[in-house]
Amino acid sequence: MAETDYYKLLGVSKGASDAEIKKAYRKLAMKYHPDHTKGDKSAEEKFKKISEAYAVLSDKEKREQYDRFGSTDFHQRFSQEDIFRNFDFGDIFREFGFGGSGGPGGGPGGGFRFSFGGSPYGGQSPYGGQRPQAARGSDLIYELPLSLQDIASGADKQISFQHGEQVEKLTVKIPKGLIHGKKIRLRGKGSPSPYGGSPGDLFIKAKALPDAIFQADGHDLNINRTVKLSEALLGTQVEVPTLSDKSLSLKVPPGTRHKTRMRLPGHGLPYMSSGKRGDLFVTILIDIPKTLTADQETLVRQLAAAGL
Repeated sequence: MAETDYYKLLGVSKGASDAEIKKAYRKLAMKYHPDHTKGDKSAEEKFKKISEAYAVLSDKEKREQYDRFGSTDFHQRFSQEDIFRNFDFGDIFREFGFGGSGGPGGGPGGGFRFSFGGSPYGGQSPYGGQRPQAARGSDLIYELPLSLQDIASGADKQISFQHGEQVEKLTVKIPKGLIHGKKIRLRGKGSPSPYGGSPGDLFIKAKALPDAIFQADGHDLNINRTVKLSEALLGTQVEVPTLSDKSLSLKVPPGTRHKTRMRLPGHGLPYMSSGKRGDLFVTILIDIPKTLTADQETLVRQLAAAGL
């Protein structure tokens, strides 16, 4: 997604005060509001963009998230519905002089409507004649540390989090395959609505903990196995552990090079939506001794003399 600079859209600096942001939005809204642009589609798109910018920058929590994570990561965390939640167009437009109870109904553009996509009005434009429903409460994100064993097998986890003014404790069933960065939704467990609407949702976001043996890459696992120089030259078998507590025997063919990567299909982490699993990749490392015994040096010199 392309970067969206909300400050640039409104023509203010990043350190602008709430009053400066509101003043800038009012000036642009007066210019691009459909009551004034008479069906100009480019002006309509501009109005949508500046309204989205104001919805974020006028909300303390959303602005902090936007400043902290930047545009791209912010839009991965916040949907259009999240952005426009608790953003009351009716109050704003009445304050700016755009007509009656539901929007610009009393003015020449009273019949105009368009959709902001994920606004808190359930698909209704903020310019429609109907009064919008009460906005939902905000969604919450809880980052839950999980071991690779938890991700592979599923687990029941106890969590506690701030829910309104109280601390709530929950037992969360973590499904198999909830890999790093993936989320599950607990409906109605988010923040309560300050306007009497339904509560938001709670998202449990997986944070994979470092493992002493494996490195996770999505659904795939990586592991290193070390062999001697002679084993790399002549071939050998290595034992490879798995998350299911059983070992696999992997054939290392003669002439294997240092850092050769070999695949054991289906021995990675499971997918949530199917019975499939990722793969286990084994990187073969060749142990080159820093010092040689006298006998080893003699043998190596004989190999060099033989052209090896």
